Amino acid sequence: MSRIIRVVKETFRKYPMIANSTVYGTMCVGAEFSQQILTKRILNKTEPQEPIDIDVLGRYAIVGTLVSPNILYFWYKWLDKAFVGTAPKIIVKKLLIDQFIMTPPFYAVFFVTMSLLEGKKDLFEECRQKFIPTFKTSCVFWLPAQAINFMLVPPAARVIYVGICSFIWINMLCWIKRNDYNAIKEE
Repeated sequence: MSRIIRVVKETFRKYPMIANSTVYGTMCVGAEFSQQILTKRILNKTEPQEPIDIDVLGRYAIVGTLVSPNILYFWYKWLDKAFVGTAPKIIVKKLLIDQFIMTPPFYAVFFVTMSLLEGKKDLFEECRQKFIPTFKTSCVFWLPAQAINFMLVPPAARVIYVGICSFIWINMLCWIKRNDYNAIKEE
């Protein structure tokens, strides 16, 4: 077991982008897969069961491996250099900057990239509909999660920690993405 841990640590040291992208991408695909199992198999008792949508999993693999972890890797690298330490004042600065400076464009990139991969004509429509509810929900989830991140997680493990939290968050994001907020407003 200790040999496996050494190999993993060495891989993250030598190839941080590849390692972070692999873990984050796995968390994204895993979250979408678990959403599909929940919504298509567990909660939906129709026969025959709906098949797992491999195309959707592929889109999450692209966003989760090529887009999001690369943005986060450089973001946290910069944030940790710009605001060094774990003093409460530093943690609060990191939290506020992360949530209110980085998060809005990050979600815009997510919704627009997914719309592009889905071949939608209006790439910004879903972002306009779902950005505010997503951002509000993210404040409730990510502010406490990031407080733990900035206080306790070593900088080298930040993207991995965020990847693990993202498994939970992306399950919520998948649910938000599946819901039509226009239909909810009209009810």
